[in-house]
This record gives sequence, structure tokens and C-alpha cells, in this order.
Amino acid sequence: AMKHKLLPLLSLLAILFLTTGTALAAPIPQADNPGPPDHVVKLIFIHHSTGENWLTDGYGDLGRTLDQNNYFVSDTNYGWGPDAIGDRTDIPNWTEWFASDQTPTYLDALFNENGQHSSYTRSLPDPGGENQVVMFKSCFPNSELGGNPNDPPGDYEDMTVSGAKYVYNTILPTFAQHPDKLFVVITAPPLSDGTYAENARAFNDWLVNDWLRENNYTLNNVAVFDFYNILTDPNAHHRFVNGQVEHIAAGSNTLYYPSEDDHPSAEGSRKATEEFVPMLNVFYHRWMGNAPLQSPTEAAPPAGGESQRQPPAAQPVPSGLFDDLERGPLPGTSGWEGYFQDNTDTDINCSVDSSLAHGGVHSLQFDFDVTPDSWATCGFYFDSVQNWSAGQGVSFYLRADRAGIPFDVDLYGGSPGGRTTYVYSTETPAESVDGWALVEIPWGEILRAAWEENAGAPFDPTQVTGFSIGLSTPETERLNGTLWLDDLALLGQSAPPVVAPPPTENPPAGEPESTESAPRRLLPCGGALALPLGLVGLAFWQKRRRYGRW
Repeated sequence: AMKHKLLPLLSLLAILFLTTGTALAAPIPQADNPGPPDHVVKLIFIHHSTGENWLTDGYGDLGRTLDQNNYFVSDTNYGWGPDAIGDRTDIPNWTEWFASDQTPTYLDALFNENGQHSSYTRSLPDPGGENQVVMFKSCFPNSELGGNPNDPPGDYEDMTVSGAKYVYNTILPTFAQHPDKLFVVITAPPLSDGTYAENARAFNDWLVNDWLRENNYTLNNVAVFDFYNILTDPNAHHRFVNGQVEHIAAGSNTLYYPSEDDHPSAEGSRKATEEFVPMLNVFYHRWMGNAPLQSPTEAAPPAGGESQRQPPAAQPVPSGLFDDLERGPLPGTSGWEGYFQDNTDTDINCSVDSSLAHGGVHSLQFDFDVTPDSWATCGFYFDSVQNWSAGQGVSFYLRADRAGIPFDVDLYGGSPGGRTTYVYSTETPAESVDGWALVEIPWGEILRAAWEENAGAPFDPTQVTGFSIGLSTPETERLNGTLWLDDLALLGQSAPPVVAPPPTENPPAGEPESTESAPRRLLPCGGALALPLGLVGLAFWQKRRRYGRW
């Protein structure tokens, strides 16, 4: 969090003046201004389908209304930007946008984008220069947050209250590094289903009321608009009225304005436009009251160092067992995560299971029901490159509910911001049905995927960025079943014995006290582009949703 070092000194001087009887003229507070800027301001909006509807003329009318208020609006959508970062707008993805090694690349593209990726009126001429206002929003499935309403910030990004708080705390320092930009958080819209509605309400109230205060954030270049609250009731508001900001909840935590599904209706979207644009003008004028003309100079590099950050060296993995599913998320990862193709009725669960284990008391359980001509994966992905060359390959123990299930073992190389896929294809053996089967795969048998450049090239174990179990289905066949994995290790390395922890009625350290697991599935926002199988390797690592608890 950023603090002004002069504040203690100024406070001391003020006390000295007052106690010595010196008269100081009290500053007159600047009244908030809901009027448009007096010149054209460039604005960029990161969104998916709900944001697209909100922008669209004749639906939410946001684009046209912003245009009438002197904002030159551009936007991103699916497929936009370096690494197709525009595909990924769930809450856990904001750390990739704003707190990763690729952040300078993404911000450069974002600040310089002037294209239009939705249908809205844009009558103003481009004034040139960079975008000054950055708005970003996640879609309605992000209101399905697990955990408990009062959970404190956690240690990693996740679709829970604590994980979401972690995300926003983590990205805030980047905003402090760009005081010449105004960052506007748009809260995710509510769901009609009330299962997690209390959690969503608590998290969004935290964003509006507590996020910046808890981080001692003193700049005026970050603001929050409660899109969620506005859509829960006709009498729920986040608006500027009678000379002040009004944030009023009306007792409901679910979507009052549905369309054919949980996309907000045109009526709800127009209500949001009516309340948001004057609020944006207030945010803008507050920011301009202390906005610098340009970003502060980048911090000087260490003596003899480069001005740009160098990629970290690959981290060696300890020999032997690297994940026995007993100790929480593998260091450097967010834990096991499941993904499947957008706009399908595929259903998966990727989670740690205590009903079956090879060693210890836990294994990974992967339940899947994959629609024809589609795909699903369950894996973990490293934040930095790992070196697994101490082993001759990978091994793990496998159980299955039946023999003959075709599946892929996927290893990922490259970098966390640009992974490439390597594949070993096999099927569940008969011995995996009634007992644990040992699967051993030498590096030489894990080859670069057919859809990647240099297809068939061998895997480089010094450049590991992830591991997953993958499924893909033919055009006319649905694939369902259950796989269990345990005791993943480097082939040829001695593994330490697995010691089962003593039984306990208390949850393991780091687990929520609630016996309810994190939400199993996050439905994609409607309008998502279905990924062709040729791009499935890229889609495997794009973080749309984490399933399971680690």
C-alpha cells in the first residue's frame, strides 16, 4: 500500500500552528462534480458479454451515454490483446492482468488500444494519446464465491471470498504505480440463484467500503462502482444525488433484472447507466484534483542491472515425490484447477478427495462428463518456470471407474505467460479399476502437441510450467467417468515415504472451517467464443475457473 511520507510531517506542523495560536485558513472541501469533463477523455473498458450488452445502443446505452459525456470509448472482448488476455476476465485473472511478469506488456496494449469491439455510438474524434480511464469488470458467474462472508484476505487467488480479496489487494500496488490513470472497478453482477448471494454481497460491500481503507490507499486514481448492488432491487442504488454519493442496499442479494438467463436485462443495464455515468464523472474530477501529468519514473535498476525485469531462473523441484495431495497447493501454484470449453454442457469436478488414497489420506479426484467434440482438463500451473531435469520423466498412481478411458497426460513448457503443450496419450488400464496402477512416462515419450509449432518435438524438463490430465472427445461421442491420481513423482528418483496424518475432526490448516467446498463449476458468460480443438492447448491454461479446494 502506498502512503504519502509527508502526511505525518504536515500533521505535526498543523498541530504546532494550532497550539501556538497561529491562525490557519481551513481548506474548503472541493465539492464533487457530476458533470462531464471539459475535454475529450479516452476510456478503455475490459469486459465480456454483460459489459457488451451494457455498452450496446438500444440495450444498456452505456457507450452512447459516455460519448455524450465527452468520453472517447474503446473496449476489449474475447480474443483481445497479447496472449489473448481479453479471454480471461474472471476475478482470479486480474492478477495476470495487473500483477504478473506480463503486466507491462498488457498495460502497454491496454493504454494504447483505440479499437471498438462492441456495438455502440462513438461520435467523438480520437483525441490521441493513451487511454486515461481503465474500467474492468468480471461477469455474473463471479458472484458464485465460496467460503464465508467475513473471511479475511487469503494467500492466493481463488473463487472464494478470501481469494477474491487477495486478488484485489494484490493488484492495488500496480494502480499506485500509475497515478496518471484512473482505474474503475465494476463489481460483478448478481446471480438469480441465492446459494452464494450472501458471500457476493459481503465481498462487494468490502470492495466499496473497506478495500482501499484497509490498504491505506491515499491516491484518488482507484474507484469502485457497485454494479452488483444496483441490479439487486429497484430501490438499490450507487449514485450521486443531492450533492453526495449514495450507496443503498434494499435487502435483496440476487438478480432482480434477469434476461433469458442471468445476463442483466436491458432495463437493469439502463438503470446502471443512469447511475454510473454521473458517478464516473465524480470519480474523474476527484482524480484530476491530484492526478500527475505522467507516470512516475520507473524505479532505478540495481547497479549493473537491466532496466527491464529479467525472467526468473527455472526453480529446481525436490527429488522424488512432488505432490502427494496431503500438504495443500503445490508451492508456486494455485492448486489443482479444472477447465472446460465454453458454451458446452460439459460438467467437471477437479478436487482433492479423502475417500480414496494410494498413500496418506488424500488423492486427486477428476469427475468428468465431456460433451462431444470438446475437451476438459484438471491440472496445476506454476507462476514461474520449474526445472524437473533431475528426473527421467514423471510417474503417478492411477485409479479409474472403468478400463479403457482415453486420456492425455499434458506437460506445459515455455513461460507462465505463453505456455506450450506437450502430450502423452494413453488409456486407463484394467488394473486401475480395482487397485492403484503405476503410470511411468519418460520425457522422450511426451511430445509437443499437434496444434503447436514444431509438433512432435520432445519435452524439455528444464522448462516446466504446468501439468494436467486432459480429455478430448470425438464429434459424436460423449465421455464421462472418474479418475483418481496420487503420489506424483519424478521418474527415477527415490520418493520419501508418505505418512498419513492422524485423524482429526478439525479441518486441515488453510482449509475453510465450513464443510462446504468451493463452488464446483463456474458457468461462462454467454457469448463466449467456442475454442476450436486446434486452440485447445492454449485454452487449457487460460484461467477461467478453479475447481476444488487446492
